Amino acid sequence: MSTNWQRRAATRPKAVEAAKLVLLFALTVAGVLLTWAVLPERPALWPGILLSALACAALHRRRSHPLQAFAVTLLCTMGLGAVGYLLTPGVMGPLLVAQYATSVRTPRRTTWNSALTAAAGMVGAGLFGRAFHGSVILVVVNPAAWVLLSAAFGSYIRVRREYAAARAEHAAREREEEARHRVIQERMRIARELHDVVAHHLTLADAQAATAAHLSRTHPEQAFDIIGRLPETTAAALRELKATVGLLREDTDTADLAPAPGLRQLPELVDACSAAGLEVTVAVEGQSRRLTPVLDLTAYRIIQEALTNVTKHAATRTAQVRLSYTPHYLTLTVSNDTAPDRPAAAPGPGGGFGLLGMRERATAVGGTLHAGRRPQGGFEVSCALPLDGHSGGHPDSDDDSHDHSHDEGPAT
Repeated sequence: MSTNWQRRAATRPKAVEAAKLVLLFALTVAGVLLTWAVLPERPALWPGILLSALACAALHRRRSHPLQAFAVTLLCTMGLGAVGYLLTPGVMGPLLVAQYATSVRTPRRTTWNSALTAAAGMVGAGLFGRAFHGSVILVVVNPAAWVLLSAAFGSYIRVRREYAAARAEHAAREREEEARHRVIQERMRIARELHDVVAHHLTLADAQAATAAHLSRTHPEQAFDIIGRLPETTAAALRELKATVGLLREDTDTADLAPAPGLRQLPELVDACSAAGLEVTVAVEGQSRRLTPVLDLTAYRIIQEALTNVTKHAATRTAQVRLSYTPHYLTLTVSNDTAPDRPAAAPGPGGGFGLLGMRERATAVGGTLHAGRRPQGGFEVSCALPLDGHSGGHPDSDDDSHDHSHDEGPAT
């Protein structure tokens, strides 16, 4: 049930975002009503609800314009304090969410400048608001502490995501270096075989020619027989020479000049899967958009790894790839059905690092990835990647405060 819900949430980011903002508005209004009920001098109720609605609406832009959303929520929260409301965590909910989003998406210096500004605003609203009755801890220290705590938590998540991105990049670089080293070793082995095999054929051909010349006067029949077998020897030498030199002719450093793969290579990937016996169908929904190089590479690698897992582990020989473009997200879905004669086999926990690598790639660009068995059978990998170009933003996090980099699925 949980996997099914997560898959639906990943494919409907707009609906999930709207539900989260409505829920946050309800919690904020509940905090306003509770504060209004307990204060001896009750402030006007409608300004509190209006300012709460404005603050929650501003959070819709927290991913694309975090500082602007933070400024609006800060002014609304200070307005609540000036009207006479006690600034509790419930009343300050939109500000805390905006502060967290700002801390996740902005540099360290900007994060703490905004946090100190918000803390000063909370102190001013508490001291000069009508809710101040001499309790410094309740109306001054408590709001400022919550703002600083939200900023610290956002900074911690930003550092974790930067570390995950660096780790994924380092792992990819190590794999590329290891692959290049293996290629060089293989070419050295081919060079040794070039000497051993081709030289053998040429030496044999030279010996056959010399023997035929020696027997041409005394035993012409044997000489003709040797000459008749000579083309076979030279042909074998030419085949060995052509195959070996063809490999050695490739430039060792061409990988450094080749462009990084992306979704434009998806047809070639589908053809390669077809050659391996896996029939892949691709469906594109929405208007295609030009992706950044990092996002393009991430989308391609996730699809490539998912199809590789289907080839290695699935009992079926078909797979479906769906790319769904929305104004702010690219959703990738790779699924396969269960073979009619036997259920799909999934490796046990710890069987590999395929899902971990895909999840780290998605997390590094601010996306989410969910994988698991489908209710109707088979396996599905669903990934939502943000198209706004803001690294570190989770498209399905409530207030961007949840890190999904350790959500485990079946290992592949």
